[in-house]
Amino acid sequence: MDKVKLRSYLLNALFALVVYGILHALLKSGVINPYYRGVILLIGINAIVTIGLNLATGMLGELCLGHAGFMAVGAYTSALFTLNSGLPGLIGLIPGLILGGLLAAATAALVGVPALRLRGDYLAIITLAFGEIISVLLRSFAFTGGARGLNGIPLLTNFPLVYWILVLTIVAVYMLIRSRHGRAILAIREDDIAAEASGINVTRFKMTAFVISAAIAGIGGGLYAHYIGILSPNKFNYNYSIDYMVMVVFGGMGSITGSILSAGTLTILPELLRRFADYRMLVYSVLLIILMIFKPEGLLGQKEFSQRFAANLIRRLTGREERSAASYDRHELSVARETTRRARERGYLTEQGPGDLGVGGRRRRPEENIPVAGTAVAESEGRTLTRQGLDAGSYETAERKGRR
Repeated sequence: MDKVKLRSYLLNALFALVVYGILHALLKSGVINPYYRGVILLIGINAIVTIGLNLATGMLGELCLGHAGFMAVGAYTSALFTLNSGLPGLIGLIPGLILGGLLAAATAALVGVPALRLRGDYLAIITLAFGEIISVLLRSFAFTGGARGLNGIPLLTNFPLVYWILVLTIVAVYMLIRSRHGRAILAIREDDIAAEASGINVTRFKMTAFVISAAIAGIGGGLYAHYIGILSPNKFNYNYSIDYMVMVVFGGMGSITGSILSAGTLTILPELLRRFADYRMLVYSVLLIILMIFKPEGLLGQKEFSQRFAANLIRRLTGREERSAASYDRHELSVARETTRRARERGYLTEQGPGDLGVGGRRRRPEENIPVAGTAVAESEGRTLTRQGLDAGSYETAERKGRR
């Protein structure tokens, strides 16, 4: 690993530690009250699920409308494990989250085998039907609580757990997309027919991205179950899937940092609009429509908030970019002057005018103005030659012959 990459990784790790330290200190000191603590936890959970959905929709290019179904599988699996395992605290929660993610991934594999061989909107229809089937099954089985849902789930989700799982999700998705497999996934998004013609196993890589996306949703569902404490089948319906799809589009399809920003914005915005009561969802919808009109690619599009982006932003805000551009121009001018001086010292250039002498002091041959084919001048000259009975293609003036 070269020094530039190592320094970049260390800066990212340091930034994650600093953000965690600040937020953890504010939560411990009571500066952030329990209500806003719950909002922060919900932002983290929504960001995890949104990044997972962005992998399937924004980076793979497949429209998935049943992500709430995978989240429900992970939520119920994790909740049932912690309720029946007898393991205390995080010792029971961590295996429950892993089990929920694995079961959600296995469910996605079963759905994806027939669905991912299709193109167009068929995958969206199948995943939409899958989400509704999961909701019906959760109401039917007795061990899931039926229509009443599950109650008494221990509230084990805390800030350190959500934060570091979010960091691991970001790192995992980022490393996947920057790998050889990730480049194949992005190629499928751009043109799956061309990718298949290039030798990429389209079905295999679609399945890989789809299964990983579902596993992340399952882990997010497990965190949500131990955050809210109550699970109802009505929660994980079609509208819940659309909420996460809106977050993906709002932040930018294909942008990890855009998913985090959109999850934070769209989680905080309804809370800020609670004072308007009856008009809260109307204002929320109008703001989304305005954003899609004036910025249809989302907040960040396919860009990421990287170290280079932050450095350029700081230069623009502080005015250093203009100063650096001016210093660069002065440097280029000084280099050009120094090059000219050395050329004159070695005899490559003389003090005479540049129009008279060429390289080495040899006199330049005057060039004639030959009209370019297709221009008005060339067409006019061609018509004149035609009237004189001459061939414009082979015509050559005496002046041109003499200069040769």
